[in-house]
Formats: sequence, structure tokens, C-alpha cells
Amino acid sequence: MLTLLGRRRRFCDGFSRRGFLKIGALGVGGMALPELLRAEAVLAAQASGKSIINIILYGGPSHIDMFDMKPKAPANYRGDFSPIPTNVPGVEICELFGELATVADKYSIIRSIVGMNGEHKNSQSDSGWSVHSLNTMGGRPSVGAVMSKLWGPAQVTSRGTAPTFVDLTGVTRPGFLGQVHAGYRPDGTGRANLTLNPNISLTRLDDRANLLKGLDRLRHDVDRSGMMNAVDSFTQRAVGMVTSGEIATALDIEKEDPQVVERYAIKKYGENKLMLVARRLVEAGTRYVAFTWGGWDTHSNNFPTLRSELPFLGRGLTALIEDLEARGRLDDTIIMMSGEFGRTPWVNGSAGRDHWPPAAFFFLAGGGMRHGQVIGATSPRGDRPVDRPVHLQHVFHTVYHQLGIDADSVTLIDPNGRPRYLLDHRELIPELV
Repeated sequence: MLTLLGRRRRFCDGFSRRGFLKIGALGVGGMALPELLRAEAVLAAQASGKSIINIILYGGPSHIDMFDMKPKAPANYRGDFSPIPTNVPGVEICELFGELATVADKYSIIRSIVGMNGEHKNSQSDSGWSVHSLNTMGGRPSVGAVMSKLWGPAQVTSRGTAPTFVDLTGVTRPGFLGQVHAGYRPDGTGRANLTLNPNISLTRLDDRANLLKGLDRLRHDVDRSGMMNAVDSFTQRAVGMVTSGEIATALDIEKEDPQVVERYAIKKYGENKLMLVARRLVEAGTRYVAFTWGGWDTHSNNFPTLRSELPFLGRGLTALIEDLEARGRLDDTIIMMSGEFGRTPWVNGSAGRDHWPPAAFFFLAGGGMRHGQVIGATSPRGDRPVDRPVHLQHVFHTVYHQLGIDADSVTLIDPNGRPRYLLDHRELIPELV
């Protein structure tokens, strides 16, 4: 058994951002891998084939310094950076996003997000809900947990089995769906659990699997309810995940073309590795990959922080978009990027910007949506949406729609036996679909 610790960050609320997971002997939440896969297959439904890469900018990124520039505002509002044109006429973004400006026809920026709360939690970026919603029963499930509940494990019939939901940095939560639908979080030594021990041959592993099947049949014989009927197939899926080696390979960027690795600028900024790993996981059959990128709690030193972070964020995003397009997967992969809230349009006495929920952005690329556009606008000083306000949950409703999940009708049963809609604000963003 292994306990995984994700990257530690500490923000202004005093909480440490460290995720953990026990894997190996116990898998997720004390469950063995076959049991996890078996639980994921409950209520399995036909998937649309689309996947999601969700990039969470933890800490609250400054909307006015990234995608909603205000060059005509007073100096203590507009900040240090200037806008630059993109390859889409009329669309401008921060000058530090030089590479990203060249692929603006492949993404959309929503500048008028409303319905956010001033809380340092990933929940809004991962589910569309406040962390406080249904908190007494575990909270609202992330999109990945919903996909796991509805679809079960993704089948990659020619190569093995891939988990539906992978959380690379430990920031998502399954909510009231429970730990059986939590993201699989491989890291460090845990990756060795996805490869076959060199001292065990495939024949020997097959013998062990057959022994396990025999034991499960004994359990089945005394199980009058029939709950054990499918246990053999789930054991085979678990063995298949290990013996195929696809997930272990996806996590190992040493197996990637060095020229591709260079385009992500991983040697200069290690977190861009997450974007490349996410692309490789999607190719291996994973349907939802989530991770955090950078640190954005800029109550002070806002501009030096962004000056060091934004060029590499833009470079990694550009490489991810171009990589997916070159491989014919961009239309089948939704790239989401957001944070907890925006930042104050005015600069404070510490050369920083504080929390500002009334205005924020959301970035979307790929997924077969209409792109090359900006949706909505804020006031001349960037403090509030004044044109086409878009509720945060409208983004998630549109994403579910692209996945083939009807959020108007699908409900999940909470621990009290009550059906819960995936979202309260169920309206598509017509500009995107």
C-alpha cells in the first residue's frame, strides 16, 4: 500500500493544498482495483466519445491581466501589461501569451462569468458548485466523478482498460457519490503498480488471476443475491489495466518524441509536463483528466508572479492544442481552464490584486464547439459584466451537452435517497454549440 502526496500549496485562507490517496494493495479509499472498476460500472451508459482535460488555476487568477485587458483604464486598474492581437480579428489577450495568440481560432474566452463565490476551493472549477453545496453529505461531485458514475470504466478493447477519471494533482472530489468514484491519482512509486513486476511472468500472473477467480466463485456460490455474478470480468479488467501497460506508458513522458516534449517547454517549466501527460492519458482511453497549474493567490507581487507564470502557461496550452489537432483529437477533447474567481480590477498597496467574485473568465478549447470568439464583456474597468453575463453553471451545462449527458434530465441519488440534478442553472451557451 502506498500513500500519495500531491504538490503542497498554501493560500491566504491558511489551508494546505495537498491531496493524498492510498493505492496499490488497497486502491482507492481502501478498495482493491477490481472493486473500484466494478463500482464504476454501476449505471453504465453509452459515452459520446469525447474527453475532458480540466486545468484548474488554483488561487484565483487575475482576469484583467490575462484575458480581459483594460488598456484605457486608469494606471492603478490596467496594471503593467498590454494587450496584443491574436489570429482572430478583434480578439486581444495579454502580451505574455505570445504563442497562445497564434491559435485563438481554436478556443473561446468567456469574459463575463457570474455566479462564483470567494472561496479558495477547486469545487467551482471542477463541478460548477460552491464547496458548501450539500457539504454535510460530501458535497457535489466533480464532472469526472459524474462521468465515472454514469459511464463506468472506459473500455480500450484493443489495448486494455483505462480509468475513466484521473486526477494528477489531487484536487478533485467525488462528492456525495463516494470514494468509489474518486479520481485515480497515480504518482511517484504508485506508477509501479501499473506495471507488471519483472519477477512475475504473464503465465504466473494468469495463474494468480485464475486462483482469484476460483475464490470469487466460492464467494459467489454462497451469495444468494447474485451480487458476485460479474466479479470475474472486473478482475480481468484490473489485470488488463496492468498487463496492457497503456496507462503506465501514458504517464512516462520519456517515451514521448523529444521534439514534442521541447514544444511544451517542460525543461524550463516542469508543470507543463502535466499538460503532456493529460494528452497521453486521453489517447490511452481516459475520459477526464484534472490537474492544477501554477499559483495565483496574488494579493501581493501580482505582476512579477504573472510575468514568470503566463508565458509558460501560454506555451503549454498552445502545444496541447496544436498537439491534439495534429493527432486528430482536438474535436473530441474539451479543454477547460478556470480558477475560483477573478481579481480586483484595482491594484492594492502591496502591488497585488485581491479576491473578486463578481467578474471572472472561463477558457474553453476543442470539443467540437465553435471557437475563435470572445463571449461577454465587463465594464471599462473590469469590475462587473455589462454584456452577456454567463453563469458558471451554464458552462458546465454546455460541457455536459458536448459529452452527450443530458443535464436537463439526468439525476443522481444522494445518500438520503433524494434525486439531484447535475446543475441548477441548466442553459446552453448558444454561441458555442
